[in-house]
Amino acid sequence: MVVVAHWAEHVAQAIQVYVLGWPLPDALGVLGEFFPWLVRSEWMHYGYALLMLVGLVALRRGFTGRARTWWNISLGIQIWHHFEHLLLLLQALTHHNLLGRPAPTSILQLVFPRMELHLFYNAVVFVPMVVAMILHRRPRESERANMVCACASSPSYG
Repeated sequence: MVVVAHWAEHVAQAIQVYVLGWPLPDALGVLGEFFPWLVRSEWMHYGYALLMLVGLVALRRGFTGRARTWWNISLGIQIWHHFEHLLLLLQALTHHNLLGRPAPTSILQLVFPRMELHLFYNAVVFVPMVVAMILHRRPRESERANMVCACASSPSYG
């Protein structure tokens, strides 16, 4: 639910900018309409990136075979995403921005705008996570033998 809610926030922000024509500083997603100070905080963004990273690591053990490969892809991308948010947080805390920029700036933000970049990050973490969950629920027999849970579909269904 947290992942879907976060994804929805980024989509809402993109709609506010590209469909409703709001200026970027006013487009804070749904949560930002009620808690703008929270959405503008690097702590909130870093906290979410850390929560996602911890969740991906904690749940990794439950995935085997093809599902583990896709989960690892999601995890690898989230490690980078977390690093970028750590960089942003450190800049906000020290008031020393990357390359003297006027605001905290991540590495890929030197090339891509922040809103679009983080919408992209969330998509490329979310999609392989969903693929992993689908493959986990429908394992091959060789994968089923290595599973540590009983949440997969029955062999006749998968």
